[in-house]
Amino acid sequence: MRIALLTYSTKPRGGVVHTLALAEALVDLDVEVDVWTLARDGDTAFFRAVDPRVGIRAVPFPPDDAEDVGARIVRSIAVLRSAFEPARASYDVVHAQDCISANAALPCVRTIHHLDQFTTPELAACHERAVVEPVARICVSAAVAAEVEAGWGLTPTVIPNGVAAERFAAGAADHAGRTRWRDGIGSRYVLALGGIEPRKGSIDLLEAHALLVASDPALADVRLVFGGGETLFDYRDYRAAFEQRAAALGTDPVVLGPVPDDELPALVGEAAALGFVSTKEGFGLAAMEALAAGVPVVARDLPVLREVFGEVVAYAADVPGIAAALGTVLHAPPPPVAGEELAASYTWRAAAEAHLDFYAALG
Repeated sequence: MRIALLTYSTKPRGGVVHTLALAEALVDLDVEVDVWTLARDGDTAFFRAVDPRVGIRAVPFPPDDAEDVGARIVRSIAVLRSAFEPARASYDVVHAQDCISANAALPCVRTIHHLDQFTTPELAACHERAVVEPVARICVSAAVAAEVEAGWGLTPTVIPNGVAAERFAAGAADHAGRTRWRDGIGSRYVLALGGIEPRKGSIDLLEAHALLVASDPALADVRLVFGGGETLFDYRDYRAAFEQRAAALGTDPVVLGPVPDDELPALVGEAAALGFVSTKEGFGLAAMEALAAGVPVVARDLPVLREVFGEVVAYAADVPGIAAALGTVLHAPPPPVAGEELAASYTWRAAAEAHLDFYAALG
């Protein structure tokens, strides 16, 4: 079997992490896999080294500073489609991991990681077509599959993510790496991953942290750290609102931007807690990686996260609740064993085997 997996970026976004890990797990099962992507900003490779058995097809996508988000979406689809279409016939399965690559590769299989609501017309249309027009759909959680069924009357197959649990457990044991992060930041810290974005609830976490340190002198030294943040979309207005709110609150979060992949596990392992307060998620991979490192997690109280994490993480619905939950786990961290065992139960090999069963059933 020869499989094409398509993703829209080389940057460390959740869907891209998923695509690469799935590709590597599939080649471990003696399947031939190529990953197609748009190579933005002059990239010629992904944010991390990829198993050399996986073929990488990085399609050049030169920047155009004059275009808006809508025009960039349309051009992304057209450029990827033009490059991929001549190669389509050489694959037994074409599987897209996001709405841009799905629009470029239709007809295809699509993984719907989570559902969004967009105001940019081109992006809204891209999202709709990528739900409705694929030949088959996968979701990484039953909660998202239920949203698809309720909204469109379609029934995706549920195949959960895998987790690189051993990698993040090793990060927790990387004392030199953890020390570098601790010394660089200068104190204990609550970590958030994925950048500063509306979907990540970044301003809510900012406000919750400010409330926490103002109300609890014992936690006054705990800093808030944001890592990651490479994205196709334009969140400048939200970032400006974030910075204005931080100034008004008199707080100074550490904004790292993209973190080198080999330094990420130690950054996670050294965190006193992970703030995972997204307003929408498909599975919660970053939170599962934190659990693998023995780090307590405070999560937004969403059905999908209740499904995936059960009672292993602390939940909160609003800013005061987030602050209170962070205070609880910082003062009395829960035993890490349950989280470590949960993370270890989700393997990429199991995900790859389930994908092969799914592909075979397509006929």
